Amino acid sequence: MSKTIPVNKNKFGTLPVFLTAISTILGAIMFLRFGFAIGHVGIWMTLGIIAIGHLVTIPTAMALAEIATNQKVEGGGEYYIISRSFGLVIGAAIGLALYFSQAISVAFYVIAFAEAFKPVVAYLSTMDLDPRLLQFLAMKQTVSIPALIFLTIVVLRSGADLGVKMLYIVVGTLTVSMIAFFAGSPIEAANEIIDPVLASQEIGFFAIFAIIFPAFTGMTAGVGLSGDLENPSKSIPLGTLSGTLVGMVVYVFIAFKLNSSASPEALRNVDNLIMSDIAWQGWWIIPLGLAAATISSALGSIMVAPRTLQAIARDNVLPNSLINGWLSKGTAKADEPFNATIVTVIIALVFVMMGEINIVAEIISMFFMVTYGSLCLISFLQHFAADPSYRPTFKSRWYISLLGAVACFGLMFFMNSTYAIVAIALMVALNFILSYYNKDKRNIAVIFQGVIFQFSRQLQVFLQKAEKEQITNWRPSVVCISENSFNRIAAFDMLRWISQKYGFGTYIHKIDGYLSRKTNEQAEADLKRLIKRAEITESNIYIDTLISPSYTSAIAQVVQLPGVSGKENNLLMFEFSKNTPDNLKNIVDNFKLIKSVDFDVIILGSCERGFGFKKEIHIWITSNDYENANLMILLSYIIIGHKDWKGAQIKIFAIYPEDNLEEERNRLNVLIETGRLPISPKNIEFIPRKIERDTRSIISEKSEEADLTIIGFRDELLLHQGEKLFKDYDDIGNILFVNAASQKEIQ
Repeated sequence: MSKTIPVNKNKFGTLPVFLTAISTILGAIMFLRFGFAIGHVGIWMTLGIIAIGHLVTIPTAMALAEIATNQKVEGGGEYYIISRSFGLVIGAAIGLALYFSQAISVAFYVIAFAEAFKPVVAYLSTMDLDPRLLQFLAMKQTVSIPALIFLTIVVLRSGADLGVKMLYIVVGTLTVSMIAFFAGSPIEAANEIIDPVLASQEIGFFAIFAIIFPAFTGMTAGVGLSGDLENPSKSIPLGTLSGTLVGMVVYVFIAFKLNSSASPEALRNVDNLIMSDIAWQGWWIIPLGLAAATISSALGSIMVAPRTLQAIARDNVLPNSLINGWLSKGTAKADEPFNATIVTVIIALVFVMMGEINIVAEIISMFFMVTYGSLCLISFLQHFAADPSYRPTFKSRWYISLLGAVACFGLMFFMNSTYAIVAIALMVALNFILSYYNKDKRNIAVIFQGVIFQFSRQLQVFLQKAEKEQITNWRPSVVCISENSFNRIAAFDMLRWISQKYGFGTYIHKIDGYLSRKTNEQAEADLKRLIKRAEITESNIYIDTLISPSYTSAIAQVVQLPGVSGKENNLLMFEFSKNTPDNLKNIVDNFKLIKSVDFDVIILGSCERGFGFKKEIHIWITSNDYENANLMILLSYIIIGHKDWKGAQIKIFAIYPEDNLEEERNRLNVLIETGRLPISPKNIEFIPRKIERDTRSIISEKSEEADLTIIGFRDELLLHQGEKLFKDYDDIGNILFVNAASQKEIQ
């Protein structure tokens, strides 16, 4: 359970969401790398990068807006949305990756902030100062560490309230710098600073895209303020979408301005703040704008990252409860994530001390891609699931969300396949760790159940309407009905073996009585027990219960059940105990009703000996089993295909009149050879029928050690002998009696 969050009376509107997003979008990459991109791939390729980047960001922004208007978005922003859609465990794995991206982004933006002081350092280098002092001033940490400490003090003392107020000043400064840039004049060729090494280098499209993409990742920055918003369902869509679209338009105009103001050779100079050479009064306005953009991005990240970590901790998904409790604590006044902020600043400080984090920045982009792809995937799956409770006031389109998801996960590998694999591997590892410590929490979201429901519904309707073709290859679609599910498990095991790989099985547990509240409660409890058994045994069978006052009415209902798999049921299975065959009479008495539909029938006679070591199946074929023989062989082949019967072998015993013995031998050998059945010729034994000896005695003698014996029976023989047909096999183990409605083909 999440802890109760104190109410923050100072709730924000839409503008802080927009300002946080736009100040992060128009950030360090725009100032430091946009000209670099145009210099290497040209204006049209750069516009292509902007277009492809927004194939990710616009669908994500629309998906985010859609999801946010369908549910109450509390603290945690993107993490809250993902975890409440995919489940806490998977959501927390993605959320932790998102958090580390946000925390490291603080360091990235603070280091970029230090780039704005290069003109100051250059000016000081012209003065007669101590070289050691100049070297110290030239270090990025000289500016970035104090900047990080300052931001930490601001956030810890005043929280998001002062941080949002600073955004107004920052965005104002950023706006002035943009006006100065567009008012600037082209650089004259004589004034261009060209690095001959950089001018001769060639960098590919996707390598440039990987460098530029972090510029597009700021559109969801404002979502992290979800817990501090007065109306998240309104502010998040409006602020996020407007920030995304405004950022895209500004990028396009900046690209054209840069292209028309400097040569490609000058733009390639990565160390030159080219925008300051173009802008009006650019020598101080552009560095000031860069400082404003980077410090605002750092401020946005340092406000958002701790809120993500705090939300994860409040869901109690981290391995240690003490850690969850400590990180989830907020200040008494406004629930500011004080402890989570301390952790975030420590992580950021580690990367600030490293100084250069270009490689880490690419991994950050990978994690952002995973987050954005997850948001688009949630939106797409919600459209596909068609859940009536999913009624967002802002609606995207399923194909837009699908495009965004495919673009996210595909571009990860185009940008850097190694980092993409690392990012996905870390996500999988996080998921396994969190799953281990959170076995009681929801690990698979309801959203997937809705998708499966829709897919199953459409498939069932399609199969029913489709023109039926004549299918010669038989596969079992079995329905088993049993009253003794908790006394004997032989029928349950037999069903899961038959249906595990080659067919489909439905297990019906019959409850004697009339439908009432009491019997319904019993049915629900029994169903849970049987589903748990199916999970333990890894059974691919469908389980249900049936309340019925008589065996006859139960059978009448079962034989009319539609096929759950989309294929009509074709095989009925019953079970009785050889030691106490109490229900055998019910099966025999209702056999005429059972055969009113064109079903194959198998009746399992079980005993205390069970299925032994599951290493040997004996099939008994007689001259009366013309229609049953192939079904008996197919069933034995299907059973040994299960891992429980690994290494088992099939033996066939054929009892025929002595005159037909050789003919039947050839026929059976051809059947096994052409049917590619795993039955060795040495495991086929032909026994001449002799009048003086009963077939039962022969079977009892030969199959005494068999783990399963399969015997055929005919309708007319059952009507003549009744229950006696299935008795007097006391010396052997479990027996499967088979009655085929028609002869099966083995191809």
